[in-house]
Amino acid sequence: MPIVAQSTETTDWVSRFADEVIAESERRAPGAKTSAATAPDVVVASGLSPSGPIHLGNLREVMTPHLVADEVRRRGHRVRHLISWDDYDRYRKVPAGVPGVDESWAEHIGKPLTSVPAPKGSPHPNWAEHFKAAMTASLAEMGVEFDGISQTAQYTSGVYREQILHAMRHRRDIDAILDQYRTKKAPAKKSQKPVDEAELEAAEGSGAAAEDDGSSGSAGYFPYKPYCGNCEKDLTTVTAYDDDSTELTYACTACGFSETVRLSEFNRGKLVWKVDWPMRWAFEGVVFEPSGVDHSSPGSSFQVGGQIVGIFGGKQPIGPMYAFVGISGMAKMSSSKGGVPTPADALRIMEPQLLRWLYARRRPNQSFKIAFDQEIQRLYDEWDRLDGKVADGSALPADAAAHSRAVRTAAGELPRTPRPLPYRTLASVADITAGHEDQALRILGELDPADPIASLDEARPRYDKAEAWINTHVPADQRTIVRQEPDAELLKSLDEPSRQSLRLLLDGLADHWSLDGLTHHVYGVPKVQAGFPADATPKELPPEIKTAQRTFFALLYHLLVGRDTGPRLPTLLLAVGQDRVRALLGE
Repeated sequence: MPIVAQSTETTDWVSRFADEVIAESERRAPGAKTSAATAPDVVVASGLSPSGPIHLGNLREVMTPHLVADEVRRRGHRVRHLISWDDYDRYRKVPAGVPGVDESWAEHIGKPLTSVPAPKGSPHPNWAEHFKAAMTASLAEMGVEFDGISQTAQYTSGVYREQILHAMRHRRDIDAILDQYRTKKAPAKKSQKPVDEAELEAAEGSGAAAEDDGSSGSAGYFPYKPYCGNCEKDLTTVTAYDDDSTELTYACTACGFSETVRLSEFNRGKLVWKVDWPMRWAFEGVVFEPSGVDHSSPGSSFQVGGQIVGIFGGKQPIGPMYAFVGISGMAKMSSSKGGVPTPADALRIMEPQLLRWLYARRRPNQSFKIAFDQEIQRLYDEWDRLDGKVADGSALPADAAAHSRAVRTAAGELPRTPRPLPYRTLASVADITAGHEDQALRILGELDPADPIASLDEARPRYDKAEAWINTHVPADQRTIVRQEPDAELLKSLDEPSRQSLRLLLDGLADHWSLDGLTHHVYGVPKVQAGFPADATPKELPPEIKTAQRTFFALLYHLLVGRDTGPRLPTLLLAVGQDRVRALLGE
């Protein structure tokens, strides 16, 4: 099976795949070009089924070929990145938790996705278009260029008619290939971890892996399944077919309807999935397409397709098997369950560059998590450090390549925040100011008095992403509420060392009123109080200074926000403002 080999070396995986894709494309069309610009298009492909919210696991099905296609494009080759919308697949179940959808949608199970009504209140004409629209908007924000192909349009307009008739003529050959795998499933081991249906569904990004393969019935094997002319469902059985006349007779087990049609004129049906996918590889000339982890098993769609594609005169694409994408702080993703994080959900709280980077920096066979919890702050810190290393030329080659693929495509650089202030700082400011933009601007303007920010637009869209994260993913009991009045009882109970630490802080407040200045000052107070210089390094200090700092910080949090912890103290102090800080600390 022509799966691209994956190295464990810390090199740029995208470049290595691009090398193989270009070489494979040239092998398939030797002598068909005089230069990269005049060569036939290199075709890479993704497949997405809009059966529900298209989640962040499915996004790997798109981002893997997108990154490779973009690298091939940067080298001067023409590339087509096809996204096959599997919108002619059957509607298999009603996803839980989708707004505007109730149990009445169950009556549509078995119909094509484009024949199912959109959720109530949707502006889109049907179920498939509703979920395609959200994904299309997210891909545009991420700079992903693609050619979308509706399988409903392809099948119902007769584009695949010759391929369907060819498959029916060669149905015995297809059946023989499929039959090699039908009895080869090994029994599950008792100690084996239970199979997670959601994980398998997320991994099988190219279509309905569990779909009927057209297994032989009493009338023989048929790789084609009609949608019923009466109830529109695919609960049909082909009972007879004549190769010469192309007359096909089917019966519907759902409503009892039966009819005979000429397949050479009939457009209301499709090839079964394990035949449909390799047919499209041959029809489109696909050179590169990834597949989910489920394709490693015997009889998987990708493995079987590698043999069936030859019946259509084509070759199997090369492509990596991609691993699962998880969510930090949330349950596993499944497109069959409500509340599943989608690319749109991620783009509400992070810039497109960060989301692209998460997919670009890990080889497809490496799993990773996308953070919706506090971990997003650490990820942004890591991204900003990489940004700095790229700017000063100290980034490792593979890291620099991943950064480049995150911030730009062959078409140009993605829009970015003019003043990318630390995400954790922006989140703290948005938390404390609770939507008051004038207050947010005041605080951000004081972060760096030598180069003050003059407008919130300078910090956008990062500021808006951080504010959205605070408002949608931070529990209410973790939000920051600054005290309205001093805690008189706590202030009265303080011992002399604690009072002294507050005096030291307040005495130097005005002289250190910036983010860097307050960072130095807040950490310096316990050092000075212990008889050390404020700028003494950790190596020059005894271990008990760290304990003193933690105690001092906890005191400040209690006096300012009534809790043991909170936003970083320098940011919190700036947010509260000098006058209010002095009042709350008892001056």
